[in-house]
Amino acid sequence: MHAVRPCRVSAHAAVTAKNVEFWKYQGLGNDFILIDNRSSSEPMVTPEQAAKLCDRNFGIGGDGVIFALPPVGDTDLTMRIYNSDGSEPEMCGNGIRCLARFVADVDKAAPRKYKIHTLAGLIQPELLADGQVCVDMGEPVLDGPKVPTTLAPTQGSTVVAQDLVVAGKTWKVSCVSMGNPHALIYTCDGKPIKIDELDLAAIGPLFESNKVFPAKTNTEFVEVLTRSHLRMVVWERGAGATLACGTGACATLVAGVLEGHCDRSAQVDLPGGPLQIEWRESDNRIYMTGPAELAFSGKASV
Repeated sequence: MHAVRPCRVSAHAAVTAKNVEFWKYQGLGNDFILIDNRSSSEPMVTPEQAAKLCDRNFGIGGDGVIFALPPVGDTDLTMRIYNSDGSEPEMCGNGIRCLARFVADVDKAAPRKYKIHTLAGLIQPELLADGQVCVDMGEPVLDGPKVPTTLAPTQGSTVVAQDLVVAGKTWKVSCVSMGNPHALIYTCDGKPIKIDELDLAAIGPLFESNKVFPAKTNTEFVEVLTRSHLRMVVWERGAGATLACGTGACATLVAGVLEGHCDRSAQVDLPGGPLQIEWRESDNRIYMTGPAELAFSGKASV
């Protein structure tokens, strides 16, 4: 009989493992691991570690890890985010609402507006007295090559309701960037989208990695309920199907206006709940209002 050797923890593992304090927030079920990283300009966990933390079976679980980093220039702080697959997007609408709520909670601050530096530029969320967070998302980018997409423009330099064949069907695609790329779809094979008839898990990845989107894309499928009420599901670049996407809700309204489906202010229903989106004609900026709530906090070993 062979002797059983005791299990030992390697010295290397003992040295490199560290505990990271985190807070788990969610905005309409789009959930994020928040880390107060304002003492250092570089994220304290790697993309690979972030992916492990986001694992819903072996980690904390989340759609991404968001870092509150020191400010750049005339801002209050900087936002960086790693998706659940370890990739880094430019920004996240639901995530930035959670970040603003998180910083206010940690600092025990009264409701206020924050100026946050992101890879998509300056974003300004404001905590409201009723607990909601209103975010000035800036102006949409409508120039096709800047979204980016190689689809041919249909209105000036903007791609609006352009045909794209995917999985043997012809989809009308509009392309908008809110600092990150979005493909918006209201019509398939000449018929309005019906969310309940859509196989998102099957079709979403085919859009995300389609060659006409050189930086890949987030994809939103939209059903029109009324001119002031839209229903949307999203396949997020680097995260897959999520319960909500703030930039996607903003892009949904922009595409709906350009295609003539909706007014400039509308409620956008996502699987996790509603967001109120407004595209102001006076300043061409998008304003998104919705919730952000603490789920739990703790420490994790990475």
